[in-house]
Amino acid sequence: MDSALSDPHNGSAEAGGPTNSTTRPPSTPEGIALAYGSLLLMALLPIFFGALRSVRCARGKNASDMPETITSRDAARFPIIASCTLLGLYLFFKIFSQEYINLLLSMYFFVLGILALSHTISPFMNKFFPASFPNRQYQLLFTQGSGENKEEIINYEFDTKDLVCLGLSSIVGVWYLLRKHWIANNLFGLAFSLNGVELLHLNNVSTGCILLGGLFIYDVFWVFGTNVMVTVAKSFEAPIKLVFPQDLLEKGLEANNFAMLGLGDVVIPGIFIALLLRFDISLKKNTHTYFYTSFAAYIFGLGLTIFIMHIFKHAQPALLYLVPACIGFPVLVALAKGEVTEMFSYEESNPKDPAAPLRARPDRWGLGPHRRAPVEGTGGQGQLQDRAGGSRIPPARPLWLLFPSPFLGPPLLLPTPCRQKKPPASPLPRSQVGKVGVIFRFCIVD
Repeated sequence: MDSALSDPHNGSAEAGGPTNSTTRPPSTPEGIALAYGSLLLMALLPIFFGALRSVRCARGKNASDMPETITSRDAARFPIIASCTLLGLYLFFKIFSQEYINLLLSMYFFVLGILALSHTISPFMNKFFPASFPNRQYQLLFTQGSGENKEEIINYEFDTKDLVCLGLSSIVGVWYLLRKHWIANNLFGLAFSLNGVELLHLNNVSTGCILLGGLFIYDVFWVFGTNVMVTVAKSFEAPIKLVFPQDLLEKGLEANNFAMLGLGDVVIPGIFIALLLRFDISLKKNTHTYFYTSFAAYIFGLGLTIFIMHIFKHAQPALLYLVPACIGFPVLVALAKGEVTEMFSYEESNPKDPAAPLRARPDRWGLGPHRRAPVEGTGGQGQLQDRAGGSRIPPARPLWLLFPSPFLGPPLLLPTPCRQKKPPASPLPRSQVGKVGVIFRFCIVD
């Protein structure tokens, strides 16, 4: 969503934490600077670490870590779907009681926040477990039918370490559910952002330009053209934004005059920056020029957003400033280095092909649908084989997918169930072998 940072001079509170209708005293310059600096830092962390983890995700041989890929078709229709969702939520809040809607959303994000946070901290927590830790393997299996028609709906594999991470995340979840504290909100928001940058991949730079360009228009229209975006943001009590109190120095942890930044302003540019990091690696020059350039461009764009908001005392669509910076700076560098063709012809290979996780295809500009490379031993289907010889679509562990929410971030995340089919008698296209459809699912990879 837009970077709806609260106006420090009128004491308004556009945030995801507890608010009240009373007018608050103006924040101090020190408190304002601390709030804005903290928001900038919190936005940079999931982009940086999410981009690094996206490289391992693209190269990983583990079926549980396969990313979802956005094609040019997906990118073109994203703003339309997001606009319909935003308008629907606006009407929902106008017709129905805000209290009951937010109660339902709190339970929803309680579950999803725990799972997202557990997935985020798992790599860090594994370093703290001693070698003698009794780590047992578990499998959650849910099937339907019997005999030859038996179909695998869920096949989730986890271990004791995962359960420990899930327990720690549950503590944060209960804290958020009971108090709606801004720290718990930010922990969930950071987890959602990092997962989005890590697991959602653009297939090429052209697709990234289409996505960012469409959302540039979307953000500007819904913020400057109507009051829909800001109205929904104020009514929506969920960890779909990063918040930081401007009166922290005066009130401590109980502060309640918040500045905020929507998660979409982190995730959408973040997946483009992560793509440029993978492009840097594909060049095999041992430099990360485009990644650092786009990262610096993001800092510049977000800093400009905060400055303009502070000057004009009005919520700003951050993508208005982030999109030209994140696209323009790397393109200028490519022009200076004579690598524009290489940048726009780069296309990621099938993430299920461990032999070639990242490669450039100079003969294509990547404007068409993403073509998956066949995996050896699957008859050109690009599928994973399970122990019983059947195919599993998608992989065994759930992927956390983006739902095109009005905030353009990953607040509404859905676990994708796994469905197992018997091998077909003759090779069939992937779409005919069996595609798992999830309500509100954004990434549908053909």
